[in-house]
Amino acid sequence: MDPQLFRTKSIDQLISDADQPERRLKRTLGWLSLTALGIGAIIGSGIFVLTGTAAAGEVDRFPSILQAPLLSVIMYGRHAIGVNGRPGAGPGIALSFFIVAFVCALAGLCYGELASMIPIAGSAYTYTYATMGEFIAWIIGWDLILEYAVSNMAVAVGFSAYVNNLLETFGLHIPASLASPAYDPMVGWAWHFNVLGFLIVMLLTVLLVRGIRESAGANNIMVGIKLVAIVVFCVAASKYIHPSNYHPFLPNGFQGVLTGGAIVFFTYIGFDSVSTAAEECKNPKRDLPLGILASLFVCAFFYIAVAIVLTGIQRWDTLNNAAPVANALEAIGLRITDRWVTAGALMGMISSILVFQIGQARVWFAMSRDGLLPKAFSRVHPRFRTPDIATWVAGLFVGVFAGIFDIGTLANLTNIGTLFAFILVSLAVLILRKRQPERQRAFRVPWSPWIPIASVIFCFVLMASLTVENWVRFFVWMAVGLVFYFAYGRKHSGLAGPQTRPAAARAPK
Repeated sequence: MDPQLFRTKSIDQLISDADQPERRLKRTLGWLSLTALGIGAIIGSGIFVLTGTAAAGEVDRFPSILQAPLLSVIMYGRHAIGVNGRPGAGPGIALSFFIVAFVCALAGLCYGELASMIPIAGSAYTYTYATMGEFIAWIIGWDLILEYAVSNMAVAVGFSAYVNNLLETFGLHIPASLASPAYDPMVGWAWHFNVLGFLIVMLLTVLLVRGIRESAGANNIMVGIKLVAIVVFCVAASKYIHPSNYHPFLPNGFQGVLTGGAIVFFTYIGFDSVSTAAEECKNPKRDLPLGILASLFVCAFFYIAVAIVLTGIQRWDTLNNAAPVANALEAIGLRITDRWVTAGALMGMISSILVFQIGQARVWFAMSRDGLLPKAFSRVHPRFRTPDIATWVAGLFVGVFAGIFDIGTLANLTNIGTLFAFILVSLAVLILRKRQPERQRAFRVPWSPWIPIASVIFCFVLMASLTVENWVRFFVWMAVGLVFYFAYGRKHSGLAGPQTRPAAARAPK
């Protein structure tokens, strides 16, 4: 094994590189803005879209072992093949949200310790570079690109569905060819393109290029609106709860709860995007852990409340659609409330896209600054002090694919990458505790090493609850990334020796 693959970049060097004037980002964010960024990312399509999808499950047109959860395949072999490829959690989706919140809290504690030690853009990629070496850092960086990009594609698809729902309450309708993706697993391919999803991503890209302060300010307003909308939904709809809808509470047993948890895990991943804004935070050692954990706590409360109300007003097996909250309100006759909640849902989705695009561009920026991606991605706009090229490319990448794929396909692909990132972050805490016990930590994970170890175990169980098809797609994405690393990243790395770096990179300036 080539030892250069596991060369690490010291924490001091990472911090020094971030202070270079030509690549320095503008520090403007406090802990409240960071918490709002976390809430903005976490409460998006998940609470308004995936709650219904995970509760109802999906029936496969062509059942195969690829559609069965990996855990079921391991336990039951070929007998895991069934018509319910993804079993629904039913009313037990509230339990799924609680379990996932607990797992995320374990990982969030690990993120908090590392973010306070290494306040650098790049999140798990940066932490891994300092602990496990460049090769593993590349893998997780490539994985984070998948996480942020695909999650935003899924949110953009949900955004389009909710816009259509809102317009229909006024008697208007957008043609399916302009408001739905080209691919749907239930019907196959069609000559469609989700124009609404594409446009919202590009509009937010313009805002992000303009500046982080402006973006955070817009996010704060949208977060306020969507929290009010969630409260309105819970209060107004709670009067229409029928206890009979809660029976059976676990229609597919605990496997349904686990599979539902693996699906709704997508909804919680926003807290790790808080750490990607580390270089734009005024006091990262204090504010980053606080922002991460506060946003997790607030969002877990709202998620569980919505899950309880939604499955109480509608049968769980009727919720498999792109706008379950809006459709449920319409079904019980709360049309005016439906409009307000739909407007709040749209604000939630817009803020979610905004924050994830911040995170994605910062990961590209950090990898480029280390030489693993082309230098253009680490350019900082001379006036706005934002990574403008990385932001534009990330926006186009997300917008185009949001017009093509459906929300279920996209959400599933995101989850496995995120869980993998959480596992590596938890391991990074253990490695740094062993290698650098004397380094100052503004925040420390309590009960270490047990909490990081528990985080690794629970994240792996959730990964195993995803389908075999998702594991195949994940390994294909990783294989593509490895080809790019060995063809470009390894040779252009800032840590590459003269014998490895291309001649153009070695030439004196």
